[in-house]
Amino acid sequence: MANSMQDRRAARVRRALRKVATGRPRLSVHRSSEHIYAQVIDDAVGRTVASASTLEKDLRASLKTGADKAAAEAVGKLVAERAKAAGVTQVVFDRGSYLFHGRVKALADGAREGGLDF
Repeated sequence: MANSMQDRRAARVRRALRKVATGRPRLSVHRSSEHIYAQVIDDAVGRTVASASTLEKDLRASLKTGADKAAAEAVGKLVAERAKAAGVTQVVFDRGSYLFHGRVKALADGAREGGLDF
């Protein structure tokens, strides 16, 4: 069966990122109806450097829900903190098939506040 439109859009975004990445890891975002997930991936070695999501106990306790902008911003700050601890300060932002709007934008803003450069 053919790829879904969502898969094709994600592949198109990732293809454009490869051209500008110049060896930087990518900050990949996944958004579901109840949670948001982020991970910093080093594609050169195929390894996840840092990750965070609203499923984590410490975040769950401090958030009202995992599906709002406040939760996304908290995940962005947490993934930035963990990436910096792993020695990563510059990334490329991989929004996947999602528009850069709402929770995805809030996560990006939180990661920038946390010290990631993209």
